[in-house]
Amino acid sequence: MRFVLASASPARLSVLRSAGIDPVVRVSGVDEDAVAAGLTDPAPAELVTALARAKAEAVAREAAETGESVVVGCDSMLLMGDGEVVGKPGTAEVAARRWAANAGGTGHLHTGHSVLRLRDGEVVARADGHLSTAVHFGTPSPDELDAYVATGEPLQVAGGFTLEGFGGWFIEGVDGDPSGVLGISLPLTRSLLAEVGVAVTSLWRRTG
Repeated sequence: MRFVLASASPARLSVLRSAGIDPVVRVSGVDEDAVAAGLTDPAPAELVTALARAKAEAVAREAAETGESVVVGCDSMLLMGDGEVVGKPGTAEVAARRWAANAGGTGHLHTGHSVLRLRDGEVVARADGHLSTAVHFGTPSPDELDAYVATGEPLQVAGGFTLEGFGGWFIEGVDGDPSGVLGISLPLTRSLLAEVGVAVTSLWRRTG
C-alpha cells in the first residue's frame, strides 16, 4: 500500500515523515481559483474540502499506479478575525498587511483533506473531512514584522504564517490540532484512512 501525498508542501511532507510515513509526492497542478470560482458563496469548510478533493482527484487521474495506494489531498485557508478568508499572500505587501490585521487577534485555520483509495489506478473508496483550529497571533514590532516578511517564509503558506518556522516566534498559541496548522492533520487523516478501509499503522515505515 503506497501513500501518495498530492501536495508540494515541505511542511506536510515533514509532518508525515516525522510520524512514520514516507509518502510518494505528486503535485496536482490544480487551478485553485477555477475550483473556487465554481462554488457558490462557499463556507470555509466547503472551500478547503473542495480544493483538497480536486487535488487528490487530479493526482489519481494522472497516476499510473499498480496495486494498492491511497492519495491524500489537502488544502488550508485562514478565516481572519474580520471575516475574510485568505490563502497564500503571494507578495510581501499582502503578507505584511494581513499580519498587521491579525496581530493580537485570533484567526481560524480551516484545513480540508480528501483521501482516495486506488486499486490498479481505479478509485474504489473515498472520504473527505475538515477541521478548524484557532490561532492566536502575537503582536510583532514593526521591525520584527519587516524582518519576518523579508525571510520570504510567509508568502507561500496559507494565512501567511507558519507554526514550525520563523512564524512560530509570533504565534501565542493554538486551540485544536497543531498538525492541522502545519497543513495535514494526523488525527483527521487517520480517521479518513479508516473510512476507506486502511489502517494508518499499515503505512508506517518498517524499522529493525
